[in-house]
Amino acid sequence: MIPLSLYIHVPWCVRKCPYCDFNSHERGDIPEQAYLAALIEDISADLHQVAGRRIETVFIGGGTPSLMSGDFYKTLFSEIRQRIEIAADAEITLEANPGTLEQGRFEAYRAAGINRLSIGVQSFNPTHLQALGRIHGKDEAILAAEAARRAGFDNFNLDLMHGLPGQGREQALADLEQAIALGPTHLSWYELTIEPNTAFYSNPPEQPDSDEMADTEEAGFALLARHGFERYEISAFAQPGRRCRHNLNYWQFGDYLGIGAGAHGKLTDAEGRILRYQKTRLPEHYLAGGDRTRQQRWLEPDELPMEYFLNTLRLIEGAPARLFEERTGLPLESLSATLVSLRSKQLLTTEASNIGCSALGIRHLNRVLEAF
Repeated sequence: MIPLSLYIHVPWCVRKCPYCDFNSHERGDIPEQAYLAALIEDISADLHQVAGRRIETVFIGGGTPSLMSGDFYKTLFSEIRQRIEIAADAEITLEANPGTLEQGRFEAYRAAGINRLSIGVQSFNPTHLQALGRIHGKDEAILAAEAARRAGFDNFNLDLMHGLPGQGREQALADLEQAIALGPTHLSWYELTIEPNTAFYSNPPEQPDSDEMADTEEAGFALLARHGFERYEISAFAQPGRRCRHNLNYWQFGDYLGIGAGAHGKLTDAEGRILRYQKTRLPEHYLAGGDRTRQQRWLEPDELPMEYFLNTLRLIEGAPARLFEERTGLPLESLSATLVSLRSKQLLTTEASNIGCSALGIRHLNRVLEAF
């Protein structure tokens, strides 16, 4: 049975960041109860597609999920558990913004059953935080991590960016050192990329050049390794035993329900066909009810290799060769010529029982993916 996860999207923010291309909308007054009712209706409508299965991991993303109260999540999970089983040892992660956290909020999330946090810090440097449009400062970020520990969260991630406008190598490493000092079990450290439909796309900031960013990455990887953080995905680093199980399910081409405005989902049916779908994006339309599925389509067999490797080749170790057939239903032999070619160019590792990028392949991942 392919593992099943649940993604829950909360679409509101206090302020839209200029680099953000996620489905997020500024709003002061959040309609908690109306959105709670809509989420319950949404998952109830999807359950016929996952009959007999249970949820192994949950991720609540946004937007800013920490705008919602602990009672919101307590009721939501109670209602979900009445409709579908959630594994007793499920990893349940909530994204939190340091600028939206009131005293006692983390304790309420813990009481609601959330057992992992992902705190969006991005930087500890006041100048860089201002350039990124963040609503928190360095002190609030530090206090958020400390409050998470006090509330009993022994498993939490900090999100950090590098390649920021005006950021030098030493400043990027100082951000990492400050983050490590706060004792997270997981770090996401990734380069600021300028995406379409963002304020930065219309008015691009000046970033360090590619050589500077490559030098910063190399030094950052070494720093993280010295402190026990293993790089297991392109931009994900974990202490032993603390890899993000939910994201691993994505990267291993597992299944996931998606509920909430703009949420995506991927499900495999009993015949092995794979469905991708997205819920309606605008919160007002989502709250209005009716059919909340904005678009859906069954993947064609010739799309599956690219879909599969787009995920699994992000993993530093790759994935077992047998997983390709298990998750796509296609014979691995159909890719023999492509795999031989990529290995001859030293873009993939040579181990036959595993398919993963070499160090060179990781640096040229787009070139590897083009082959599929």
